[in-house]
Amino acid sequence: MLMLRDSPDAKVIQSQWAAMEEALEKGQTRSIGVINFCEFSLTSVLKTAKIKPALNYYLTHVGMGLDPKGLRSFGESFGIRTFAYGAIGEPGPNKELLENPLLVQIAKSHSVSPEAVALRWVLQTGAAASVRPTIEFGLGSSACGLDTNKCDMGLRQRASNFEWELTTQEMDALSALTSPNDNPTLFSSSGCPDAFGMKEMIKYLKST
Repeated sequence: MLMLRDSPDAKVIQSQWAAMEEALEKGQTRSIGVINFCEFSLTSVLKTAKIKPALNYYLTHVGMGLDPKGLRSFGESFGIRTFAYGAIGEPGPNKELLENPLLVQIAKSHSVSPEAVALRWVLQTGAAASVRPTIEFGLGSSACGLDTNKCDMGLRQRASNFEWELTTQEMDALSALTSPNDNPTLFSSSGCPDAFGMKEMIKYLKST
């Protein structure tokens, strides 16, 4: 899959998307999608697209609700599927999320970790999800440590989230949480409101 990043200029987005469509028609890719596209960016694509994006890849985690900034319902109304990243936070693990009493309580009841609960919530909303092998990551970095088996073990642990489910009551309670309420179009351009930018990057780097 080829995925297109955002631009503050609608014409640029449309021109770039036309090139993506051409690559698909030539068989150079199996599908095409977008990354961190807010409603403005999606609307820009849809105005001229011959082929709609297969998916929109954006930040989704507990605390943001089921439809952050209306982005999921807007995209999916056009058949654009949700591909989520950052189930435990970005640009690094979110301490507030992982130490939330509700997540901790649910994790204990299922004999899993809070990060497993966070990922399971994303999966159970019907979104596809990308994950890192471990929670040892930060802005521009991701590591498994010196143990060569750590990545493999981490991926197996994450895959095991398909072997259990949250109850309806647990899903409802997690979906009702309103913090940490991040912007779904993380690292988006000025074309999207409240885009994650340099100030946030500097703040994060100073905190680590």
